[in-house]
Amino acid sequence: MRPASTPRLPVTARVFVQRFSSTPRGVRLARHLVVHRLDAWGVPYGSALSDTAALLVAELAANAVTHGRVPGRDIEVLLRLDAYTLRIDVSDSRGERRPMVTAVTAASEAEHGRGLLLVDALADRWGVFDRVPVGKTVRAELDLPPRDQRSRTADDFARE
Repeated sequence: MRPASTPRLPVTARVFVQRFSSTPRGVRLARHLVVHRLDAWGVPYGSALSDTAALLVAELAANAVTHGRVPGRDIEVLLRLDAYTLRIDVSDSRGERRPMVTAVTAASEAEHGRGLLLVDALADRWGVFDRVPVGKTVRAELDLPPRDQRSRTADDFARE
């Protein structure tokens, strides 16, 4: 007689949540840890998905630190990888200071103001949501390539 075993249910999503100081150092650390976490999930360093995620995290976290900083409050980064999408959420404590979702432009000579243009160009979707109990979350989503165009599936990433 064989011992009964509990069947393993397939993991359908991987989630990573971490708080970072609301400083430029926190932004750098967020970018590095996101790339490290994606690599641990099977998304290799230097891959298009990893590089794009790193840029999005850097821009969203920099915006949170620049425009959403409350002294003594951290920013929060959430990654969610499933079979179809990588979702990146960056939350801060300043809900009243929301980025413009439409008509994002930057003067050609401006030294700042291009971060959301980059987010808009790189992400398949992005938006701003209220964060309960206080603050806001800026979300960017990247669609994964169709299964027949992947060397590994996102399900493979999620199972590791």
